[in-house]
Amino acid sequence: MSAARESCLARDARDIQRFAAETDVLVVGLGAAGAAATIEARAAGARVMAVERASGGGGTSAMSGGVLYLGGGTPVQKECGFEDSAEDMYKYLIASVGPTPDEAKIALYSEGSLEHFHWVTDCGVPFKAVFYPGYSGEPPNEDGLVYSGNEQVYPFCEIARPAPRGHVPRIPGQAGGLLMQHLLATTEKTGAELHFDTRCTALVQHADGSVAGAVLRSGDREISVRARRGVVLTTGGFINNRDMIERYAPLLLRCKFRVGAEGDDGSGIALGMAVGGAAIHMEQGSVSLPIHPPKEISKGILVNAQGQRFVAEDSYFGRLGEHILYHQQGHAYWVLDDATFVRPDVPREVAGVGNTWAELEAELMLPTGSLESSVALYNRHAANGRDPLFHKRAAYLTPLTRPPFGAFDCTTDNSLFAAFTLGGLSTDADGRVRDASDAAIPGLYAAGRATSGIAAPGYSSGLSLGDGTFFGRRAGRAAASA
Repeated sequence: MSAARESCLARDARDIQRFAAETDVLVVGLGAAGAAATIEARAAGARVMAVERASGGGGTSAMSGGVLYLGGGTPVQKECGFEDSAEDMYKYLIASVGPTPDEAKIALYSEGSLEHFHWVTDCGVPFKAVFYPGYSGEPPNEDGLVYSGNEQVYPFCEIARPAPRGHVPRIPGQAGGLLMQHLLATTEKTGAELHFDTRCTALVQHADGSVAGAVLRSGDREISVRARRGVVLTTGGFINNRDMIERYAPLLLRCKFRVGAEGDDGSGIALGMAVGGAAIHMEQGSVSLPIHPPKEISKGILVNAQGQRFVAEDSYFGRLGEHILYHQQGHAYWVLDDATFVRPDVPREVAGVGNTWAELEAELMLPTGSLESSVALYNRHAANGRDPLFHKRAAYLTPLTRPPFGAFDCTTDNSLFAAFTLGGLSTDADGRVRDASDAAIPGLYAAGRATSGIAAPGYSSGLSLGDGTFFGRRAGRAAASA
């Protein structure tokens, strides 16, 4: 970011002759994290102004599947017959979101997950206590609980007792709209001052580095607002800012589908950086290979450009996508025989067909003998219900022996991958934005995808809405009590 750009995003408080308005807490962005921050800041007794650049609240949260990653023995989990604990949730997250998990945040999130579930339902969000056995994401019906990560996949299933933690609001298909409908209704009931079609164009900073407020623009009108206790940035990620993607996460440009609202342009991250905030894990993204449902496709094998397997095929589609993009240079094929052949729900091109493995190998232009040897090794062990290389579950292990043999194109260049950013402002457990030396910037808080959340990398569906609302609440409370 250029110095000129940064100077535009930060204003010296000494240059503000008079603040046009005052509030205790100013929340910038009204998606799930912003709504949570607003609700909690008001509950703590603070006067709150929340601004949103769009004509209504919701943002990417409203466009999402609505899955919240929650556990520790929620009523929905119990009614569906699953046992879970904060300890198992913690162990799974610590293992899955490497390589440098934020242990303090994960501990708080796991320990507070049950209480947070009740907070969500107190906001009116409904859940149907029925488990959907389909793999990941939001179900096509009203079922309210899914496996939304790698809980059942090796090695995670041996590290922590598996339990489904994807809680989905009660509506068929994408549930983000219903989630935001209730969060926004609760926000309005708090009496917070809400302004739409209003952008935050700069943060106002005292000479000592503390944040005093912000400059807002609505139409042609620009005003400065004093935030006596703090500003909370909840503006989303930066998947729709090509310049930022090219600078920080260029590999994500290879993914054809960008998951995010127009407002996911990194504006809040840039604001925080302009006043000294550190941005971390900016190279990381959630990268999904939409290959299942149906789950049965996991009976096939996924091979790279060398014709070799590299991950358990029954993994969460986010893990598959991350492995392909970050570790296989975006090059992979999903291989099946005639007995196991099914088409994924998301259309995917057939990259090659052959009556022998050698013919398919040649069509895919893989090294001679590579696919043949990979399949031979796989088949020998699959016949005994084993996968010594990657420990795929027995339910998806079957020898691939019936021709013709085929492969779906799972390359990033020629097929659909979905991506959004995981990097953002560095924050402590109460949402205080930190500088490069980990010191908090007084008066500045952040939550949601504008921050580097729990998962960076190692995403499970529901962590964006889960940790966004959880730490949004903490940021709102911390700002209100400053």
